[in-house]
Amino acid sequence: MTTTDPALVGRLRAAGCVFAEDEAALLAGAADGAVRDELVARRVAGEPLEHLLGWASFDGHRIGVTAGVFVPRRRSEALVHAAVALLDGWRSPLVVDLCCGCGALGAAIARRVPVELHAADVDPVATACAAANLAGLGAVHTGDLADALPAGLRGRVAVLVANTPYVPSTAIADMPPEAREHEPRAALDGGDDGLDPARRVAAAAPDLLAPGGTLLIETSTAQAPVLAETFAAHGLVPEIGTDDTRDATWVTGRR
Repeated sequence: MTTTDPALVGRLRAAGCVFAEDEAALLAGAADGAVRDELVARRVAGEPLEHLLGWASFDGHRIGVTAGVFVPRRRSEALVHAAVALLDGWRSPLVVDLCCGCGALGAAIARRVPVELHAADVDPVATACAAANLAGLGAVHTGDLADALPAGLRGRVAVLVANTPYVPSTAIADMPPEAREHEPRAALDGGDDGLDPARRVAAAAPDLLAPGGTLLIETSTAQAPVLAETFAAHGLVPEIGTDDTRDATWVTGRR
């Protein structure tokens, strides 16, 4: 079987894979024989391609992604670029990646700018994955949002980036099966209006941020104005950012 085997492409396309040709090439290149056939069958059954390959492409690099861990989306690359722009002028800046998942955002920032990096997630499966990805780049902590971080970070953070879950609870059922069935619900479910975790991060941010430091949270276009009001209520100066190329929206809040 070649990487462009039409039968494989046809199976993937019939299963709803939009980029069937690309996926066929990746799966065929990842293994051969019975192992390859098993990977293809699992993909057709709905498992995320990234979990099968063991990596995702993010900001020009491969980032390790293990089964049961949230797969970083391309839209989140916009959050990385916004964070890097905010670090201009800072000397030896401290960056925190909350709800880090596999550590994709923190790793991408650290590759672009020399930083002191700390990442945290409540899920030990995610932080084990992040620890492997951030080896030599930063420290990883397991715990509930800001409570996971060392006390010595408070008041020193230049950029606090958080890809908090922001899907409303009632909308989880409408997500693609590869997300709702194979990614942890805690990484998707943002509560009644999708903003419960973001509100908690906004409340903790003033204590973490250095003077002039900034919080960035990815969100949806509809949620952004509500989140901006939340930032303002906690004493942060809010601004909504968008990236049409990546279909991304986020809110920044400067202390």
